[in-house]
Amino acid sequence: MNVYQQTIRMDIGCSGIGLHSGQKVRMNLKPAPPNTGVIFKRVDISENCLIKAHAMNLNNVNYASTLRQNGYEVQTVEHLLAALMGLGIDNLIVEIDSPEIPIMDGSAVPFVFLIHEAGILKQDKPKKYLKIKRTIRVGDKDKYIKVVPDDQFKISYSIAFDHPVIGTQSASYACTEENFAKKISRARTFGFLSEVKELRKRGLTKGGSLDNAVVIDDYRILNGRLRYKDEFVCHKMIDAMGDLYLLGYPIIGHIIAYRAGHGLHATLVDKILKNRSRWELVTFEVLEKGLEPISVTDKKLERDFVQKDLDIHMA
Repeated sequence: MNVYQQTIRMDIGCSGIGLHSGQKVRMNLKPAPPNTGVIFKRVDISENCLIKAHAMNLNNVNYASTLRQNGYEVQTVEHLLAALMGLGIDNLIVEIDSPEIPIMDGSAVPFVFLIHEAGILKQDKPKKYLKIKRTIRVGDKDKYIKVVPDDQFKISYSIAFDHPVIGTQSASYACTEENFAKKISRARTFGFLSEVKELRKRGLTKGGSLDNAVVIDDYRILNGRLRYKDEFVCHKMIDAMGDLYLLGYPIIGHIIAYRAGHGLHATLVDKILKNRSRWELVTFEVLEKGLEPISVTDKKLERDFVQKDLDIHMA
């Protein structure tokens, strides 16, 4: 568990297409000072077109997560944000010249590669964690997601599809940087061939192809083999991590989900933010002898969080 906030060491970029828009996009990742958070900058509009990665700016969760601030949008942010959560990146400027983050290969691993190539820089400010004290749950018996107290960040996710290729899958991982990079990040988004025409009529998946998604017909996968035996459910973990990043702080707690999706992820984030008695903000101190961190509840952090929430509402 990181004691200090982190950013990247140097600028790095990539290009690709938007999954839903089908537009070409160039994206540059740039280091940011402590306490900046993640800021998306739409350079195709203006240098002042800034969109904060925070739940208060979540505008749409239909097939992807879209952020909107001051009338400007950035779409399909979840895979990049999942990579930032998985690698412990707190502060970053993301410049894009299109309304959507590039889909790349449909997973989070291209973003993991970019961040590793840029290098990770520890900063001189303590990292703030949202530590769950009491269970918070949304959904019903058929579909739900909850977070329960734990001493680290874990995800246990289950899915159930009436399809011979997918069926029922479950996976559970402690979301360490190593586990994320090796066991989760390579899982690609997936979709059914039978739904593609309808989605495109609705203006979605214009950039989708066999190169950036696992595509399934009635009986089989159309584009090769799976990367993990549990790739389908692991991609749901990626989506959940990206959506949970919008809390503004990494979680210390155990996420447990069954047949959830972007909508329930967003509802859980909203319920967490509205139930402050069920969590606390903590930092960590490094003991003089050894490097074991100890949790320190910081009441000032709590006050700062409340003020930050008010500032967002008033913006």
